[in-house]
Amino acid sequence: MSDGRLTGSMRVLAGLLQARTGQFLAENRMWRLETSLKPLMRAQGMKNLEQLVDQLLAEDGGALADDVVDALLNNESSFYRDQHIFRTLAQDVLPNVAAGRPNKVLRIWSAGCSTGQEAYSLAMMLKKAPEQWDGWRIQILGTDISRSAIEQAKSGLYSQIDVQRGLAINDLLRWFEPKGDDWQISEEIRNMVDFRQDNLFECRVPTGEFDLIFCRNVLLYFSQEMRRQVFDRLARFSVPGALLFLGAGETVIGQTENFVASQQFRSVYERASTPVSSSDEDNAAFSCMAQRKAV
Repeated sequence: MSDGRLTGSMRVLAGLLQARTGQFLAENRMWRLETSLKPLMRAQGMKNLEQLVDQLLAEDGGALADDVVDALLNNESSFYRDQHIFRTLAQDVLPNVAAGRPNKVLRIWSAGCSTGQEAYSLAMMLKKAPEQWDGWRIQILGTDISRSAIEQAKSGLYSQIDVQRGLAINDLLRWFEPKGDDWQISEEIRNMVDFRQDNLFECRVPTGEFDLIFCRNVLLYFSQEMRRQVFDRLARFSVPGALLFLGAGETVIGQTENFVASQQFRSVYERASTPVSSSDEDNAAFSCMAQRKAV
């Protein structure tokens, strides 16, 4: 196989990833393709990327394309990832929310939730303060484009290595039980989170508006235009003043007018009182939302 043909196969695969997920794979990261797809090719009896691409083109998408995209996604996650964020939540954000919401409703969206550790960490944190949340209606939604990641999240089943990353021994003993060589989070915690497969560019699962949105380490591989589109959608599904949590290498500065740095909480962003949409589709959505509120 010539290098040119291999490069052509790589470009097709990188294009499929970008079309489905918005993630742009730079040329210096093309090596990830073969490494990530080796298990899938082995299972399909394929020797190289060219055979895989030939089959993709023959099927014109379908289940194989879904499997390819799933294999290329980075489902890196851990419990209580970035401890300072969860300290800010426990010490400042959640007490402020609990004191300032007379309707006692808290809606949280973990967008790009991967295999579920972030959403479950939030559920465990809330469970640790039963007096604070007595009588509240709490909803936690976790969405991710990866089918396999969502399936694992729903199962609540994690390896020994998974539970050793960020999870305190007290949480492990309180909320997990051994399942062979793995650990499964308790049904009580699993029932607090609704996991759904969804795409941030075509959000179909979220309904209503959320108070807290976590979209961490999701936007790193998007173009600036795609980040803008995602921020539009996050604003569309958030209450005025909703708080947005991004990854350490992500920011809203220069990306959107819908979120600004919070004056109250460090490293947290706040939705502007009047969202500005940059597409006709989202303008219509904002208009419909305003009409519903006015009725």
